Amino acid sequence: MSDKEQGIIDLLKTGDNRAYTYLYDRHYALLCRIAYEFLKDDFLAQTVVDDLIAHIYENRQTLTLSSPVRAYLVRAVKNRCINYLQLERERRETSFSAFENSETSCLDFPDTDASPLAKLLEKELEGEIAKAINRLPQACKTVFEKSRFEEKTYEEISAEMNISVNTVKYHIKNALSFLRDELAKYL
Repeated sequence: MSDKEQGIIDLLKTGDNRAYTYLYDRHYALLCRIAYEFLKDDFLAQTVVDDLIAHIYENRQTLTLSSPVRAYLVRAVKNRCINYLQLERERRETSFSAFENSETSCLDFPDTDASPLAKLLEKELEGEIAKAINRLPQACKTVFEKSRFEEKTYEEISAEMNISVNTVKYHIKNALSFLRDELAKYL
């Protein structure tokens, strides 16, 4: 590590504003571009980079860098973006699974005193969901229906269809992703 790099790290550890200004001036634009490549959202990309620099400031006393500052920052931004995307994917899958597993099935709405427009929209949504499920590849559709409508575990589906549990998980993941994309305007 060069003397300049070590000097920057030392200034970061002391909370010197010049060091943080240096980070912004020297690395901010690059880090935002890297984050944007992962997130495809300017605001999120800037938020990730801003949060990283704030994290460095908050943890300045325990900051340990063994590689050049830029390499550390790039790696940290990539990791934060990957973590964000994983959490977002899990949140979407969980919310969709919770919707599917709720007592009121989206294919069997109870008859209520709702307005005719609400009833029409419910019927339209039911039809769109059924059409989207029917557009799934056959194996994917079968696994999805066994999981969601027959409430079978991944292990039961695996044994019944003579496929691995990982293949079951793969089909469920693909089905949820496909349905989320197909029904995006309704959800």
